[in-house]
Amino acid sequence: MSHKRIPKRKIVFAGGGAAAVVAAAILLPQANASQTGSDPSPAPAPKTLSALSAGDLATRIAERLGPAFAGAYYDKDKQQVTVNVVGEDDDLRAEVAKAGAVVRSVKNSTAQLKSAALTLQRQATIPGTAWAVDPKTNQIQVTADRTVTGDKWDRIESTVQSLGADTARIKKSAGEFKTVAAGGDAIFGGGARCSLGFNVTDGNGAPGFLTAGHCGVAAAEWSDAAGGAPVGTVQQATFPGDGDFAFVSYDDATTEAPSTVDTGDGQTVEITGAAEATVGQAVIRMGSTTGLNDGSVTGLDATVNYAEGTVTGLIQTDVCAEPGDSGGPLFTADGSAIGLTSGGSGDCTVGGETFFQPVTTALAAAGAQIGDGTIGDGGGEGAAGNDGGAVGNDGGAVGNDGGAVGNDGGAVGNDGGAVGNDGGVAGNDAGEGAVGYGDSGAVENG
Repeated sequence: MSHKRIPKRKIVFAGGGAAAVVAAAILLPQANASQTGSDPSPAPAPKTLSALSAGDLATRIAERLGPAFAGAYYDKDKQQVTVNVVGEDDDLRAEVAKAGAVVRSVKNSTAQLKSAALTLQRQATIPGTAWAVDPKTNQIQVTADRTVTGDKWDRIESTVQSLGADTARIKKSAGEFKTVAAGGDAIFGGGARCSLGFNVTDGNGAPGFLTAGHCGVAAAEWSDAAGGAPVGTVQQATFPGDGDFAFVSYDDATTEAPSTVDTGDGQTVEITGAAEATVGQAVIRMGSTTGLNDGSVTGLDATVNYAEGTVTGLIQTDVCAEPGDSGGPLFTADGSAIGLTSGGSGDCTVGGETFFQPVTTALAAAGAQIGDGTIGDGGGEGAAGNDGGAVGNDGGAVGNDGGAVGNDGGAVGNDGGAVGNDGGVAGNDAGEGAVGYGDSGAVENG
């Protein structure tokens, strides 16, 4: 891996759109009610936005609309953001249009869709299933892989039908949901191969990197060469549960670790900061098995039921991935870190559904920063605010001055850092990068 010295500095990671929350009150001024008998004013033309600016705008509109907000998505061809609105409040709709978004009236509120997702969680948490909110259809998109058959298929299908055709729909995937365990460089640990996600710095300015959580629980130490000496030690790993990410600190505090993605052929992409994903956004994935592949974000807050357990809060995309790509970076062409490869179905020949851990969540949990620590578009287009009063993210970020947030002192895995349960091992007998769990000891990766 090619590295560059990062000077130690105090963390200034801006978490979870804090700036957007503050800005919400000034983004959407109260619309003046039209006088009786007056001609309605024509709706302003939607603003032309980058995907990141569109995400910033949608976040602020969501704060203003409250329960009336029902999601948003980005049209990369028109470069516009569409905001779903529930209810009959014409004034709210006028505010959304004035802010620069396309207004779309829908039936299901965010709360209703979240309730539907909870019903799926209670009644149909079956390995090989996944679901995410699709704002384009204002529904929950449920996917079942090829292993879901017989009584399992009947159970998931009947649960979806009970939610109603307007709320949820189901489709069958030809592949099988797996963790795809090897920015893009291969890393090796305990017989497994994964991919390095993004180099970061911790709260004390020390270098480290992010990768997939199922890689982090497979081995406590990782090398940058097969059979090589360890270069990093896992400090925190989450999988399964509320995410799939791990923070690995470099054993040598002077390691040169720039925030770049190695895209092959001597080319790199500089990562300037982290950003939240937006449905419809164009994204690129790098992995040590399949290299560069691109596609679009298709869903947010996805739940995936792997054989090892349920993982929540993921990004769903149509970007392909294969074994060894786990932990690799998902990013944008302009250098924003979006996600870490978790798993999915299919391959880079037939395609499929692939899921990613949001980078912003992983950074917040680890108390780390990437690039210059900015979140979102950095105000590059005025963060899609009102004319003459744009709100950017180039001001003071909200820092996590404390240390990294560990799990019981940063233990890796369960029971004091053991890999797997009841003697599960990292990798199958052939050492092909499988992540071991339970008595069976391995999850096949192709």
